[in-house]
Amino acid sequence: MLRTARESVCLICRSAGTPARAGREPYLAQRTFATRVSEGRDGRDRRTTPTRMVLSDNVGRSTAAREDGPRRPRNAPDGPFAGMNRTTANINHSRRAPPPPPTTTTTTRPPRSTLRPAPPPGDRAASQLPREPRAPYDDSNKRRNRPDGPFAGMNRTTANIDPTKARGAAIAKASETRDGSDRPERRDRRNGKNERGTMKALNMQRALTTINYGQRNSIKDRMQVVESFDQFDLLPIMQEAVVSEALQGMTDIKPTPVQRLAIPALLGQRFGPKPRSKREPPARTEFLLAAETGSGKTLAYLLPTMNALKQAEAEDTSAAAYEQRLAAEKTRRGVEPLSQWIENFEPHPNAARPRVVVLVPTAELVDQVTRVAKKIAHVAKLKVRALSSSFSALKNQRNLFSNLGVDMIVATPHLLRSIATSDPNVLSRVSHLVIDEADSLLDRSFSPETIAIVDRAMPSLKQLILCSATIPLRLDNFLADRFPDITRITTPNLHAIPRRVQLGVIDVCKDPYRGNKNLACADAIWTIGKEAAANAGTPTTPAAAAAEIDVKRIMVFVNERETTTAVAEYLRSKGINAVALHRDAGDQREKDALLADFTSSAPMKTTAEAAAALAGGRRHLANTRVIVATDIASRGIDTLAVKHVVLYDVPHTTIDFIHRLGRAGRMGRRGRGIVLVGKDDRRDVVAEVKQSMFSGSALV
Repeated sequence: MLRTARESVCLICRSAGTPARAGREPYLAQRTFATRVSEGRDGRDRRTTPTRMVLSDNVGRSTAAREDGPRRPRNAPDGPFAGMNRTTANINHSRRAPPPPPTTTTTTRPPRSTLRPAPPPGDRAASQLPREPRAPYDDSNKRRNRPDGPFAGMNRTTANIDPTKARGAAIAKASETRDGSDRPERRDRRNGKNERGTMKALNMQRALTTINYGQRNSIKDRMQVVESFDQFDLLPIMQEAVVSEALQGMTDIKPTPVQRLAIPALLGQRFGPKPRSKREPPARTEFLLAAETGSGKTLAYLLPTMNALKQAEAEDTSAAAYEQRLAAEKTRRGVEPLSQWIENFEPHPNAARPRVVVLVPTAELVDQVTRVAKKIAHVAKLKVRALSSSFSALKNQRNLFSNLGVDMIVATPHLLRSIATSDPNVLSRVSHLVIDEADSLLDRSFSPETIAIVDRAMPSLKQLILCSATIPLRLDNFLADRFPDITRITTPNLHAIPRRVQLGVIDVCKDPYRGNKNLACADAIWTIGKEAAANAGTPTTPAAAAAEIDVKRIMVFVNERETTTAVAEYLRSKGINAVALHRDAGDQREKDALLADFTSSAPMKTTAEAAAALAGGRRHLANTRVIVATDIASRGIDTLAVKHVVLYDVPHTTIDFIHRLGRAGRMGRRGRGIVLVGKDDRRDVVAEVKQSMFSGSALV
């Protein structure tokens, strides 16, 4: 009965009511249950106590009570998650490798054959024998850059560097001792750290594709082969057009670097040894002409394309038959003007079907390229027409649909695509397509129209020419995807502003400007005018005041369209003859007349009396003329007369740096650029651009 009553009490109450004995087992109260004796593997008797609760037999037992069995090591807890709530690190100190010996000699472990063999498992006496001391572990072969486990090196406080891999410093040091030079710039080149490695700001906003310098050297070697235009496989009439019209007035007529490389490639002419393998020429050839601004790219693609036009004209029997009928009609009508009856005559086979199409981004470039092409066409007897937004709709229609026919069209993509949409056959006979300023025409604003024109002209296209002063990363990726077999023709100085253009920096935040960019811009222009006047001499007599003086033409570039008008008005208030130029500024004729003064290489003259009358009695600068423009005037405009460029705003990318500073120092002339740096402008970018210009390296 007593036993039955005791068993009805729970385990905890029984443990609390039973006095605990101090000694080996602090929880010995649990052993009041009936025990079972079993024989273990080692021959000892092992007592186990069953439990009536759904618990493990180890619950309530301490580690010290397990004297009847082998002790479990601390680094092997029970179960996969048994060590999650530990408060101490589960580290076995006996496994830690000893520190390396202080001496330089390392002690290696003896081979296994010299060690004492292990005793048999049942021989207990043999296990009690003293063992030979273990040799210290040699960790010299363990590489420090390979920590144990995938995350073992996360909490390191020292750099995980393998000194055996620092070969660059040792090689540089050995080369210094060999040639005896300790100059830092040479050491930097040996270690691969040239001036490009220090351009951190430009590398962070990288926008241009880099050109290998080894490739630049090979290009220079190929350029040395060509010395004159006579070496090109041009028709005699084209050779005459170059000398008499295209380069009229020049004494030393030699092709520029891009012309030496591009004209033979577009003509299919090869200098040097011929290739051994004879491959059939492809049905369509694709070229990319990339050269610095002001290097003569327009003439480089016009000469080969117009030469191909003359060759195709000689093989066209329908055009020859039309010319015979037209000559007979002229003879029959006598002295009657052609313009009075040509509209009633049969149309030319090339009417509204040009063979060459040149695409440019702006109306100003349409006029400029058309002017150069007409000089060549005047001698070569070709018909070149322009399609521009500055013309009326009737004039554009007459230029394209004239009965006399058209051989070459120079147009903007938006206008030509709208015409091709209404008349799809306009592009049905195009054999040569030129995309000038390809970095702009294949950008987001022009890309849909340009690609649509390329797709329409692709069936009859024989040659596709892309021309640009820069190769942005976006254009490079587009060409690799759309035209993977395109032939790239680049000059050695691509993406580099020539050294003949000097760059000066004005800190607007300092005195006397105190953050006023308008004042800094006006002061820079006044300084340029005063220097020119000092070199020309100050008029002291009425006759000298009435004499002509040279006018300096200066371009000021801003980032926003609204800024042009405000800056131009401020400069006029300071006595400077300044005009704003942007897409919405005035009539197209006024803009063309304004740009004509800056694109002409002829010197501009004025008198001090005329300048004083223009100023209206106020303080004025007589010998300067300024254009305040956006990027509309920075792409392709051949500003030969401009020697000074002021960057009112710091350009957003290096591409704008190249195009804006490229308005000065064109065709081998010297130029000067001035950058106004304000509080919010990137001074590090300006400093690195100036350093690149000084060293002659390419921008990125």
